[in-house]
Amino acid sequence: MNFLKRITIATSIAAASYCGYAYGQDFQWKEAQSNGYTYRYVTNDPTSARYYTLKNGLTVILSPTKKDPRIQTYIATKAGSKTDPADHTGLAHYLEHMLFKGTSRFGSKDWAKEKPLLDKIDALYEKYNQTTDEARRKEIYREIDKVSGEASQYAIANEYDKMLAGMGADGTNAFTSFEQTVYTEDIPANVADKFLAVQAERFREPVLRLFHTELEAVYEEKNRGLDNDPRKVYEAMFAAIFPNNNYGKQTTIGTVEHLKNPSLKAIRDYFNSYYVPNNMGVIMSGDFNPDEMISKIDKAFSYMKPKTVPEYKIGTEQPINAPVTREVYGPNPENITIGFRFPGATTKEARMLNFIGSMLTNGQAGLIDLDLIKKQKLLAAYASPYVLKDYSVLLLQGNPIEGQSLDEVKTLLLQEIDKLKKGEFSDDLIQSIVNNEKKNTIQKYEKYTSRAESLMDEFTSDVDHKTQLQYVEEISKITKKDIMDFASKYLQNNNYVAVYKRKGEDKNIVKVDKPSITPVSVNRENQSPFLKKIDEMPEAPIAPVWVNFDRDIAKNTLGSVDVLSVKNTDNALFRLYYYFDSGRWNNKILPLAAEYLQYLGTKNKSSEAISKEFYKLASSFNVNAGNEETYVTVEGLNENFDQTAALFEDLIKNCQPDQKALEAYKARVKKSRANAKQNKGSIMNGLRSYAQYGPQNPFNNVLSDVELDALKAEDLVNMLHDLFNFKHKVLYYGPKSGNELTASLKPVHKVSGSLKEMPKSKTFVQVPTDKNKVLFAHYDMVQAEVFWVRNSDPYNAAITPTVSLFNNYFGGGMGSVVFQTIRESKALAYSTYSYFSLPGKKEDKDMITAYVGTQADKFNESTIAMNELLTTLPKSDQLFETAKSGLKKSIAAERITQDGIIFTYLRAQKLGNTTDIRRNTYEQAPKLTFTDINNFHNKEMKSKNYTYCLVASQDKVSEADMQKLGEVKKLNLTEIFGY
Repeated sequence: MNFLKRITIATSIAAASYCGYAYGQDFQWKEAQSNGYTYRYVTNDPTSARYYTLKNGLTVILSPTKKDPRIQTYIATKAGSKTDPADHTGLAHYLEHMLFKGTSRFGSKDWAKEKPLLDKIDALYEKYNQTTDEARRKEIYREIDKVSGEASQYAIANEYDKMLAGMGADGTNAFTSFEQTVYTEDIPANVADKFLAVQAERFREPVLRLFHTELEAVYEEKNRGLDNDPRKVYEAMFAAIFPNNNYGKQTTIGTVEHLKNPSLKAIRDYFNSYYVPNNMGVIMSGDFNPDEMISKIDKAFSYMKPKTVPEYKIGTEQPINAPVTREVYGPNPENITIGFRFPGATTKEARMLNFIGSMLTNGQAGLIDLDLIKKQKLLAAYASPYVLKDYSVLLLQGNPIEGQSLDEVKTLLLQEIDKLKKGEFSDDLIQSIVNNEKKNTIQKYEKYTSRAESLMDEFTSDVDHKTQLQYVEEISKITKKDIMDFASKYLQNNNYVAVYKRKGEDKNIVKVDKPSITPVSVNRENQSPFLKKIDEMPEAPIAPVWVNFDRDIAKNTLGSVDVLSVKNTDNALFRLYYYFDSGRWNNKILPLAAEYLQYLGTKNKSSEAISKEFYKLASSFNVNAGNEETYVTVEGLNENFDQTAALFEDLIKNCQPDQKALEAYKARVKKSRANAKQNKGSIMNGLRSYAQYGPQNPFNNVLSDVELDALKAEDLVNMLHDLFNFKHKVLYYGPKSGNELTASLKPVHKVSGSLKEMPKSKTFVQVPTDKNKVLFAHYDMVQAEVFWVRNSDPYNAAITPTVSLFNNYFGGGMGSVVFQTIRESKALAYSTYSYFSLPGKKEDKDMITAYVGTQADKFNESTIAMNELLTTLPKSDQLFETAKSGLKKSIAAERITQDGIIFTYLRAQKLGNTTDIRRNTYEQAPKLTFTDINNFHNKEMKSKNYTYCLVASQDKVSEADMQKLGEVKKLNLTEIFGY
């Protein structure tokens, strides 16, 4: 449930020479009629989107595609944090959470008895909201807790989630941002009728039940944000750059004061004001007939009545005439973020801003890419347009190298802006961006999921679809003078905000204190008549499709190298991989050499020239050395395949040592390592690896600083030159057949007669979890994060169906036992889950993991709650049948396609499987009983030892509390990271 609209480097939707239309085609709005409905569409639209407006004003956007028997759905409301009442910030986000709680028809086992109690809770919250005396407030809250417990006896928690899980839905979620609240599902195509029936009821008249436990989940989300330095930076940026607009005046989660004083009446008023058909949209992309689907949507939502939406007054901003600075403190590494304000999403300026973003950062040949990253002047840097309805922002962020001040970082970033204004960039960059936008469009529209997301974002931002489709044609006409004029107008020397993220204690943190909450009933065994009615609705079965490793993969050879390929019949994109069954475990230098390659040139071409050439071809490469596998990935447009492959082969075989670049790279590696020690996520990853493998583990299997200092450029370059002399495979997804591929590669990928084995330098073996112990790492934070880790038995393919069903039932979603108990019933965490994980290769062991992210003062309660679940598996026949049904339907509608077929084959090989393992699950899981998964739980989890990985403040979680779980080992950062 995101707090910010997703940030992307470039949010462009462009025309392309593939995917059903060509660059330069005419895009025009047209009107048509079919099946009694009038709709609008854009000619030559690659999404084939139809735009309907129903009689009640509801917008429906349908984009059919038959590739997968699934449908990505969004139900979007044009309302978010900017339309929150000023005295109830965070309200739109509250409401988003509550729209999973049901109505009078579902989510309740006896509405007649539940309603009077909910009315009483409503009144108590209004009294609580208006009371200032703390003693009296505590007394009222105790009454709220008491009555909520009584009301919960009639509530069926997570019934919405159970219904969708039973349909085989994936990605059940929602998010709230500044001007959108969006509810998302990815459903099998054959359950559309059930889905629409549930959604129509969901938005009819939501009931705000189980409110105080859900409110506590929002408190947890707020407290997690207090530990999130990037979030604090963005909130400080928006507050400074939008002092008059609600983008800056109101945050999505809201203030602590408003969180403490919720009003159910205000939430209900908000729903009635903004959740009206003329302010909402239903967006779908997937396998359906649009003529049939629009009729079903109309029937489902015709009960909605249009209403005048409250007028939103844009807070008009005055020009910034002098730099505005802010400071944010926290434990994460230092950085600086600079923001420039621009006009909103529907303007030509916003589209030009997207183009400027690509001029600065495109991952290869942008000004920042080449001048600051390629030349290693900064540890990291990027430019990102953030386009919203009222205004937009260009964000620049930079991370310093060792010894560099944030002001020096700012100067370097602003110098890149000056280059735009002075025209100090190649004309070729403009055309290269156009080429890459064509490719990006193909990528955007090749999957039903990304199609739907693009159309949804356009809807909530009021962006015209035709205008977006014309984006490539529009930017192809941009001149250097246009860019210089635009940059000079909007990117001046004094009209920006700079937020300095400094390392240190944040003295402004005001935590939301934990209220006293009595666990509420979740009534797992109950079902509403509405759920039963949904279950009884007919659905045409979807036949599963299994990967056939012999039929679906073309197998060729190139000398002594196996070539595995899958033909792309949809568009002109290709992805080429050189795959090595070895990685950093074989050679700790390999990942360093892989990253060093990006800073190297050949005798004939500089590193910068090579990056520009790749970008001009709309191609890219990446070398990724994992623990036991290495992938060299080259991707792009098929028309440029030969040039792209030759360019990469020339680089890796003829790259020249550059000691100066290596010394700069070493310094940046050391700074990155130091920064990792200041990141709680990295620390937790280290603890988990320690728990799994012991003191010497893959996470800390890195070069020491002394070893790093001793590296020479020639050592790394020789390794790169020799890379293709080791055993590897060629993997390919693209328009070429296997024979065509080998013919194209033969001139450039010349393979010696016999390839070498990569020498093994280290083998890591999972250690037995022979006793309960706590691995603790101190971090200055409000929350406490706990991972349970237990190594189990070696891989056994026969248990795969049991594992899949068990995970669905126990800890794999919002309707699971873990989520229901720890979050819904006891309000102990915002995020919690548990899984039984199968390994990636047959020699490795299975692993049990569990997680709770909670307030530090709930550490004891939350660990006790999880351990109770690991000891005793709660039984719910209804939940079990839902898990079983959902698993089978999800597998039936799943399609493994494109290069996923090849990776599935490689994974099967590592596990010793010769066929698609999903078939075993599909056929065997329906035969399993609750006794089967209970026996599995008893064997694998009950009365077992666990290693508890804990990252928390030593001032907030006592050692005595840790000792209740097991023997405590406090690890220092050197033990965790290996340097």
